Amino acid sequence: MSTRAGLPEPVVSSEPGSPTDLVDHEQISGPAPAPRSDEGEIPDFRAVGVTSDDRIALRSRFAGIGLVLVMFGVSTFAVWTSQATSAAARTADVASTLADSYAQAATAVAAEESLERKYRLEPGPGVRARYDAATGRLVTAFALVARDGDQADRARATALLGQHRVYLAAISRMFTLVDKGDNPAVLKVDAGEVDPQFRSIQQAVDAAAVAHHQESVAELSHLRRLETVISRLTPLVFLLGLLLAALLMSVTRVHRRLLDRERSNALHDSTHDALTGLPNRALLYDRFVQALTAASRAGTTAGLLLIDLDRFKEINDTFGHRYGDALLTQIGPRLRLALPKADTVARLGGDEFAILLPDIGDLHDAMAVAVQLREALEKPFLVEGVVLDVEASVGVVLSGEHGTDPETLLQRADIAMYVAKGQNLGVFAYDPSVDGHSPARLALLGELRRALNLGQLVLHYQPKVSIRTSEVVGAEALVRWQHDDRGMILPDTFIPLAEHSGLIGPLTSYVLGAALSQARVWMDGGRPLMVSVNLSASNLLDERLPQQVADLLATHGVPVLLNVPATTESALMTEPDRARRLLEALSSLGVRLSIDDFGAGYTSLGQLKSLPVSELKIDKSFILNMRIDPSDAMIVQSIIELGHNLGLAIVAEGVETAAVLTDLTAFGCDIAQGNHLSPPVPATAFDSWLAGRSPGPPQTPAGPAR
Repeated sequence: MSTRAGLPEPVVSSEPGSPTDLVDHEQISGPAPAPRSDEGEIPDFRAVGVTSDDRIALRSRFAGIGLVLVMFGVSTFAVWTSQATSAAARTADVASTLADSYAQAATAVAAEESLERKYRLEPGPGVRARYDAATGRLVTAFALVARDGDQADRARATALLGQHRVYLAAISRMFTLVDKGDNPAVLKVDAGEVDPQFRSIQQAVDAAAVAHHQESVAELSHLRRLETVISRLTPLVFLLGLLLAALLMSVTRVHRRLLDRERSNALHDSTHDALTGLPNRALLYDRFVQALTAASRAGTTAGLLLIDLDRFKEINDTFGHRYGDALLTQIGPRLRLALPKADTVARLGGDEFAILLPDIGDLHDAMAVAVQLREALEKPFLVEGVVLDVEASVGVVLSGEHGTDPETLLQRADIAMYVAKGQNLGVFAYDPSVDGHSPARLALLGELRRALNLGQLVLHYQPKVSIRTSEVVGAEALVRWQHDDRGMILPDTFIPLAEHSGLIGPLTSYVLGAALSQARVWMDGGRPLMVSVNLSASNLLDERLPQQVADLLATHGVPVLLNVPATTESALMTEPDRARRLLEALSSLGVRLSIDDFGAGYTSLGQLKSLPVSELKIDKSFILNMRIDPSDAMIVQSIIELGHNLGLAIVAEGVETAAVLTDLTAFGCDIAQGNHLSPPVPATAFDSWLAGRSPGPPQTPAGPAR
């Protein structure tokens, strides 16, 4: 953490001509004694006149009095300026601190609202933990207000904390109802309890934040006015005491420096990050407005890069926050070295930084800068003798192309950054197609909800064929959306939308139910088949999934195989212990588990041997290229040998040609799946294909390719 350097002590002058020297001289000299008469009496003329000595004595006394008055005036001036500056600085500091605390409270309130909505859409422990963290920040901010504020602030903080406890109780009830899926009750609690309490708290916090921000600005203005007054009074004081000019000039210079420093520090602290010294969000916003205005006038383009460090939490958790803070202080200089001087490097908070490019050519140039900065951050950092490696995700936006105002561009840069992080892309430029907040995607989300209720989602089935016997040993259920206007919509379009909206749970339950129902039909018809269903990365964090699967198994009485994703965003990577417990719960129900897309994801061998899986599905990217790239063929063969050594069945998906099937046979692969055997088709077409198969090598049925 950074600390502000102490202010220098005022310089005390000891040069000749100082007030002390002058007073001592007067005391030593003293006034001239009154003359005596020969008779030892004062003559009568003293009643009507004075001698020259009397006049000298009088002038000396007046000079002494004048000097004392001047000294008093100078001293009073010095004391006044010192006290006034100190009081104004303290007041400004307190006002700034209170404004920051209320601003933190307002930010926490906004975070609570955002996470409350997110929890209603995507309920889960992760969102709940972030909500609790926001609540903690709000309580901390109120505690700071109570500590630093006056009686009114303390009373307001106490009242808001009490109101916030009532709000938290209502939120807890609402979250419980969300977890139960009782939407009518959720809406009732939200409208009757949560929303009124929240609006009251939000209005009070926002009003207090605005008022204290204005007070902070007013105190800074007061400091400036005080400087003006002091600078105007100083020449008058000089004229009153030429003998004290040197001291007065010295005192004035000292106080001017103090005043400038206090004002500079106050202004700097309000626009810069306390830890790194970089511009904060407020200063970035101001410079962004200026850059957009200048770019609009000149016909140029301004760009913004939003950088978020990947897995920074691991550094804090492993080494402690001291190392994390020390690392953050090195990020700004590292970025600055890779940028022109005109660009702004700002810290927005946490491990999030922003780069303002006031004049960038086009998107290609901005992406090049982003890649350059990311590469600069990948060079190791040395923090207190520990070498730390850092990676970052960068979101890129340009003025004009992605928006025209700072709020929109900041929001879209944030969206682009999270896409880069979520998809492990490193750098990503904003694309409206990935923006869940766009009107088109919101409309599609609403249609997806209705499609679930109306049964517009259908399943196609792709056979899984034993390579050794050519028998159909299973079928993978693949969901499709039969849209009234758009026709058949493939899952790549709507599955990401469901994952980010909280619909993935109901969608998975729907697909499971439909697939098991079809498996029951096949079993009753004398052709039992093991149906496999794909799980989403989000499903592995849903504690309700095992019970839902148990209920469906009890209803339909058929087995099922679940394909577990092995991608970076899967819980197998982010929360392996929690995901393993969920998979063990599923396995205890008799559910067979398969690792999907193996080889392209990040499932380690250590995880593989500890997971209750019975099957590996080789990622189809290797299967498609194995006839072209010998390295891919070698990877496929190695995965097959590894899986067999672990006692697992091996499935090759993406078998498109007979030649590939021949190679897989030579490698000893167990099961093949792909368009060479059959594309995904509806259940009726699947039945027809299955009925028409003749013993021998697999035949290629007619049907639409995926």
